Amino acid sequence: MASFLYRIGRSAYLHRWRFIVAWLLIIAGMGTAAATLSQQTTSSFEIPGLESIETQEEIQERFPGSPSQLDAPTGTVVIRAPEGSTLTDPAVADDVDAFLAEVRELDFLTGTEAIVSPVMAAEGMRQQMTEAKAAQGIPQEKIDADLAALSPLSEDGTTGTLQVQFDAETTMNVEAEDREAFADLVAEHQDGLTIAYSGNAFQTSEISATGEIIGIAVAAVILTITFGSLIAAGLPLLVGVVGVGIGIAGIFAATSFTDTISNFTPTLASMIGLAVGIDYALFIVSRFRTELVKHIGGNDLEPRELAQQLKTIPFRERAHLAGLAVGKAGSAVVFAGLTVLIALAALSIINIPFLTAMALSAAATVAVAVFVAITLLPAVLGAVGTKVFGARVPVVKAPDPEDEKPTMGLTWVRRVRKHPILHAVVGVVLLGLLAIPAAQLRLAMPSDGTMSPGTPNRTAYDLTAEAFGPGRNAPMIALVDTLEVPAEERPAAWATAVEDIQAVDGVRNAQIVESNEAGDAAQVLITPEYGATDEQAATVLDNIRAGIGEFEEQTGGTYSVTGVTPIYEDISERLSEVLLPYIGIVLALAFILLMLVFRSIWVPLIAALGFGLSVAATFGLTVALWQEGWGGIISDPQPIISFLPIILIGIVFGLAMDYQVFLVTRMREGWVHGKTAQNAVANGFKHGARVVTAAALIMTSVFAAFMTIDEQFIKVMGFALAVAVLFDAFVVRMTIIPAVMFLLGERAWKIPRWLDRILPPVDVEGSALEDVGADGPRGARDRAGIGDDDEVVDPDALAEGRHSAETVAAQSPGAGRHELDSGADGGGGVGTRADG
Repeated sequence: MASFLYRIGRSAYLHRWRFIVAWLLIIAGMGTAAATLSQQTTSSFEIPGLESIETQEEIQERFPGSPSQLDAPTGTVVIRAPEGSTLTDPAVADDVDAFLAEVRELDFLTGTEAIVSPVMAAEGMRQQMTEAKAAQGIPQEKIDADLAALSPLSEDGTTGTLQVQFDAETTMNVEAEDREAFADLVAEHQDGLTIAYSGNAFQTSEISATGEIIGIAVAAVILTITFGSLIAAGLPLLVGVVGVGIGIAGIFAATSFTDTISNFTPTLASMIGLAVGIDYALFIVSRFRTELVKHIGGNDLEPRELAQQLKTIPFRERAHLAGLAVGKAGSAVVFAGLTVLIALAALSIINIPFLTAMALSAAATVAVAVFVAITLLPAVLGAVGTKVFGARVPVVKAPDPEDEKPTMGLTWVRRVRKHPILHAVVGVVLLGLLAIPAAQLRLAMPSDGTMSPGTPNRTAYDLTAEAFGPGRNAPMIALVDTLEVPAEERPAAWATAVEDIQAVDGVRNAQIVESNEAGDAAQVLITPEYGATDEQAATVLDNIRAGIGEFEEQTGGTYSVTGVTPIYEDISERLSEVLLPYIGIVLALAFILLMLVFRSIWVPLIAALGFGLSVAATFGLTVALWQEGWGGIISDPQPIISFLPIILIGIVFGLAMDYQVFLVTRMREGWVHGKTAQNAVANGFKHGARVVTAAALIMTSVFAAFMTIDEQFIKVMGFALAVAVLFDAFVVRMTIIPAVMFLLGERAWKIPRWLDRILPPVDVEGSALEDVGADGPRGARDRAGIGDDDEVVDPDALAEGRHSAETVAAQSPGAGRHELDSGADGGGGVGTRADG
């Protein structure tokens, strides 16, 4: 892998314009595809095989013309009279009629002739239902209750509702300009009246690029501090933006071929794609800088001096160094990218279409980011040439880890080395305490009730709950199937179903609203006492379903429940069921992958357990703030979006492996070259800490910037990902991991010989490149233009991990183990290249 990537990087540098033109053509092609094929994303979430989904499909089959609960292009308009007035007041009624007159003129709506004032509609409903139900012998008390559950006018007369339907097949086919025109009309009539709207047709949201812009701006500052050069800082940003642009264009183009791409899919892909794109490019540019410094022996050079020395390196030697950077750092980038791809692609096994679309879209964007980093980035480095570290920032020193003066990373790891037990215990206890609230995790799908306060959808939801009761926002439909019941007994069976459901604790009203032409099925409208976001709604649903068996025994019929709330509850339950197994799969995958890379049992074990700790702490803090509202920091606490935990696990797993690989590979590299285990940990940490810190801060800033978007799911996802990166990078990878490895000592790298023999070699350290020269393999490092301060060891053996420190010492006298005094400060002591 390393040799292959070396050839790609070197070739891209040498033939820079060919590669750049190729990528420009790809960008143009994807942009054209997105512009010509893009369709509306969906706001519906469905899972095949769920009882509620199957019931919905059966209703549409047995009641022809019945709309879909999730994607019918319908909406509800809520109108509230001014304070102290009712909708029956003449002046208010005139305002309502004026508004409705303009609504009826909208040519993108259908059935406008049926749109009337809520007052008039309520009166007509009262007359019709009273006569019909009285004729059936239904008591007046039950008639009044049924009317209250259906009436478009509240009991106090202050609030009314009406239904609108767009002239489109589904919500995906509703044109954005039609929604905007409706919103503009509503805004024109808000003087006096309070008008809001909700429902399927209005659940799409326009998400701005504010998050991306803020994230890029913060990343630019971090990169500038890292490299001390505006040009070098700009390269990862360029690569990240290109990768995200291609990925997002592909997602919008794909909307022409599938209806499973939700509103959140592009934002999620943008969030993860931008973060990993910048980070992957950062790792390679940082390694390129390291190779340059190593080539010219300029460890103590400031950015200005490095830029001057760079001009003295011939073009082909620079291409060789670029190839080394891609071969070494690129190997880790490819491995890290593959872990993200595997973790995200594994979500498709769950068989949830919208979640699969989210995961595969994000995975594809990450794949593009990897390809851009290993091909376009070296080409751009070649195009920039000797100016790569130009446009320097005078106040930034950007020290190299090999400087005599200890870096911040070395200072920190010396502290950890001095008190490893203390740092390990504090880190574990801290994350453990933060994880406690995760036990209260409650999942719910996004709905009008979870949208941000002040949005039309949320306003309509709140107005409805206040005027009609919270259950009006969470109606359910029970399909009573009496196909196997004798025809003369079917009405009685339907009545029994209504009585049984009405008797369930938490049900406010149940009534038959329709029977089919065949007379073998009926729909029962159920109005619960709880809103869609109330956890009691799930309990009510479970209790209703619990009565099905008794109903079958009593009547011979059966019933099943559907509706938006049952569908969303079933989805949340399915996601909850697969969450723990998925965590187990990811942890096992992490252990296996890291065992391949580091050829150790202990290193992957503590890495996987550390990942579990960081995820648990992230869930705990997210639940505490965003769901439970601890400290009043979040003014509108809501249940956690159902698919957030499983998506977060997939993403954070990949990021955690990034940091583990970039930190620990340098540790292992030092160990196999003869350093003591503890000195190898310190030295490897010193080399990796700066770039991993920059990468983690970039990730955190990109994710946190998405909290500025006025969309609850995006806010929570941005927060959770940002916190997860902070916990995993700084508490787990940079505190707990080195502390435990200091405690383990030589045992950290032990592996049973039989297992070592069967594991395939994985060279993420780029050991196979030790003998590669500027013109290709030359067999001697001095002809490669690389420094000669490291020991020469058989690269194949290194790649396979067969060299212990003793073996290296025996085969190469100059590479023997450094017997070093740890020194009074516990920082690695004295001796040749210990940790400093």
